[in-house]
Amino acid sequence: MGKMSRLGNELYNGHKSIDFVGKRLLWYGVTAVLVGLAITFVIVKPLNFGVEFKGGTEIKVTVSQGVNQDDADELRESIADADIKGAENPSVSTAGSDALVLTTEELSQAGEDDVTAAITDLFPDVDVDSDISVQQVGPSWGREVAQRALIGIAVFLVLVVLFIWAYFREWKMSVAALVALFHDVALTIGVYALSGFQVTPAAVTGLLAILGFSLYDTVVVFDKIKENTTKLRKSSQSYSDAANLAVNQTLVRSINTSIVALIPIGAILYVSAVQLGASSLQDLALAQFVGMGAGVYSSVMLAPRVLVQLKSRETEVVEQARRAKAKQRALADRYAAVPVFKDNMPVADEPRDDRPSKSDQTERASSAEGGNVAQSSDDAMGKGRNAPAPTRPIAPSSSAGRQQPTRQARSKRGKK
Repeated sequence: MGKMSRLGNELYNGHKSIDFVGKRLLWYGVTAVLVGLAITFVIVKPLNFGVEFKGGTEIKVTVSQGVNQDDADELRESIADADIKGAENPSVSTAGSDALVLTTEELSQAGEDDVTAAITDLFPDVDVDSDISVQQVGPSWGREVAQRALIGIAVFLVLVVLFIWAYFREWKMSVAALVALFHDVALTIGVYALSGFQVTPAAVTGLLAILGFSLYDTVVVFDKIKENTTKLRKSSQSYSDAANLAVNQTLVRSINTSIVALIPIGAILYVSAVQLGASSLQDLALAQFVGMGAGVYSSVMLAPRVLVQLKSRETEVVEQARRAKAKQRALADRYAAVPVFKDNMPVADEPRDDRPSKSDQTERASSAEGGNVAQSSDDAMGKGRNAPAPTRPIAPSSSAGRQQPTRQARSKRGKK
């Protein structure tokens, strides 16, 4: 069995445990720092929206001898180095095997002329009149994409709340899942602002995709928490302990699932950003890579902690925590309830000396007239019962070793 498998088995059985739920200040502090940094990045360095959202200029260049990605990279670097206003951060991509598409911010006529000159310097065979076409792109389409994306996110969040409430019968789990989703989206947007990547429709698509992945991992953890807390009254665990055990039981699974998902996304991000240059693939890959990584953190460290915090004041959860503490104390020291001898302790009453012995009781019973005298209640004390008045004659019994009622014939009953 591998090391990871052994660790997963020990975490699942509770032989090892990482305190994810108990260290409230630690995980809340880490989350607050990460979200605060993301918001700071967005404020200091605003998002770089692509031409689809804010409008701009699109120039298509047809090259008769054919083009490849190296030509696109070379053209992008040439335009960026030309220090043209509005074209400081151009985007160049290939369109088929014989055309390049250059997108920049909205250019003036002088800016268009400078860009055209840079293109002809790099590709002397290009005819300015027939091979270069300039088109102004308005921001209306970008606004429509943004509006539809916001509508999609709103519908998604409503469905998330309804699904979790219907499945778990617990609205507090819906709130905890929404907090985790907000954390993932905030970190993704912050990384986008820090990296300077353009926000394109592909980036919006990736953002919507990570919401589903983060929710999937969170629902798995919540399902295990529900399973562990179904019969909580019969166990010696509090709700917090059962939730922490559920997180440990699903930890290795969450890590393995995330690694399997992040490896191909990371490969796409590397190829699109390093080898292919700026492209729509890198926008999609960056959103998914950052969002999936943030989703693992939020589903393990944040969402269960928020859920436990929301349920910590419920009467049943508070009472279970008290019962769990009492059971744990009892299991830790089985003799904790036994009183310890101390000086000046009150002395118990001495046993009475006037109580008749067993032989006296036997003699008194055997010498009773007619054998019908009832055994006194004092004689029965200490035996766990009070002897009732006998309805039959009493005589010694050799088999039982004590006084027993005897059986008389019906004709002699009631006669002396």
